[in-house]
Amino acid sequence: MPGLRLVLASNNAKKLQELQILLDALPLELVAQGSLGVAEADEPHVTFLENALAKARHAAAASGQAAIADDSGLCVPVLGGAPGVISAHYAGLVATAADREATRRRQDAANNQLLLRRMQPFVTPAQRRARFVCTLVAVRAADDPEPLVAFGRWEGRLLAEARGDAGFGYDPLLYIPDAGCTVAEMTSAQKNGISHRALAAAQMAALMREAWSL
Repeated sequence: MPGLRLVLASNNAKKLQELQILLDALPLELVAQGSLGVAEADEPHVTFLENALAKARHAAAASGQAAIADDSGLCVPVLGGAPGVISAHYAGLVATAADREATRRRQDAANNQLLLRRMQPFVTPAQRRARFVCTLVAVRAADDPEPLVAFGRWEGRLLAEARGDAGFGYDPLLYIPDAGCTVAEMTSAQKNGISHRALAAAQMAALMREAWSL
């Protein structure tokens, strides 16, 4: 039986690669919305859930196919949950379509520098607690009355300087005590076994098997 074609409401190549691996056990063909000519949706909301739902519905409406959206970021309690839903552009840089991956690298560097500056007054382990949060939303169609929703949270502690070259975003700053390293010091296999996105993807896979009979 052919697999379900599922449009990923993102043009982030690394996010596509991670989700392809994490949902590999399901009969799915995951395609990035950009490859279908679908523009990125606005993300005007203040919660990961609302933004993920908006992105999934937008991708489904524009493509006429089932869609999945990931809205994720870093939440730091001592900063009131910031950077939160604006994690990708915390420092104000916006990715350009012409050179998206290079711009994302510049975004990551600027975001990390800003976060480090804002964390300077906070030095105790309790003050430097932080978590990666992931919300996945999948819809069969734009007007699906029963979207599937999965959550993942990955607790850690912010370091005072970056460590590691793997991953992206805030990975070099988030130290995971149970692993004894930052996210950027992990292999892809390590990260995909315990990350916030891995936890959310495992929940989503179970939901798809149950509700969508995959």
